[in-house]
Parts: sequence; C-alpha cells; structure tokens
Amino acid sequence: MLLYHKPVGEMVTRHDPGGRPTVFARLPPGRWVAVGRLDLNSSGLLLLTDSGELANRLMHPRYELEREYSARVQGSPDMEQLRRGVQLEDGLAAFISIRQEREAAGTNRWYRVVLKEGRNREVRRLFEAVGARVNRLVRVRYGPVALPENLAPGEWRELENPVILQKL
Repeated sequence: MLLYHKPVGEMVTRHDPGGRPTVFARLPPGRWVAVGRLDLNSSGLLLLTDSGELANRLMHPRYELEREYSARVQGSPDMEQLRRGVQLEDGLAAFISIRQEREAAGTNRWYRVVLKEGRNREVRRLFEAVGARVNRLVRVRYGPVALPENLAPGEWRELENPVILQKL
C-alpha cells in the first residue's frame, strides 16, 4: 500500500483526455488502485493499493472509516447545522465533527471537519449548502492513517504494516 501526498492540479485517473497530470505518473511501476478520490483542486492524503478488492472495502460505507479534512472557507457557516445535517441532492449529509482550526484571516476561516463516508465533493457541497465556499481543501487523515508532515506534495512512501487493515 502506498501513501501519496496529492498536490492541487493532479487528477486521480489513469489518463486525462484534457492532458492534465495524473497522480499515477509519479508512482512506482505497478497496477495501483486509488482508495477514493480527491478532486483537481484538493490536495492531501491519497491511499493506493494493488488490490481492487481491498480498495473497495476501504471505501465501503459499512466500515465507517473517517475522512478528515482541513478546509479554508470563505464565509461564516452555521456549524451546528453542518453537524445536524444538510439535505443534498444525493441525500442527507453531515460532518461528524467540525471545529474552527485557526484564527480568521479576513473573510476566510480554517475548519477541521470529519466525515464517515466519501461522497463526491461532499465537503465542498456541505459548506455551499449553508452559504459558504471552500477555497482550499486538504485531506489530512483516512481512517487511522494520517498525512505525514514531512511528506511533500507529489511524494509517496510505502505504508509499512498498514494499520488501516486492522479496521476491516
């Protein structure tokens, strides 16, 4: 299993018809399967495995593996409403935890949020539903695996003895 620090501007796909760079171009040779996705404008922790079955298990909602993000948000979202839940087009969604992470800088505030599922652009859509806009999003944790502070964007390392497997 690999741990990759995805930079902004890379696609989580094998080939992009638009010619944009993909995360797979930086990885060692192998048949890597991404555990979930991060959109083009998001960065942070991406896990990759050579087992499609394992990737599916790690993403399956039944295992309730938490995904934690650091989000820079423009506006003042209703944190209580985001905890209670917001109706999105694909169903009710909520953060299991949300807290302001840093002091405000102008109209932007940093929040640390945790989800137990990984729907498409869910963090961004939740904030938008309460009138705020995410302008920077970094996944900092997937289940028990945290993004190492000393792993620069675009770098990867092998995950020795993956503790994440103990959750399945």
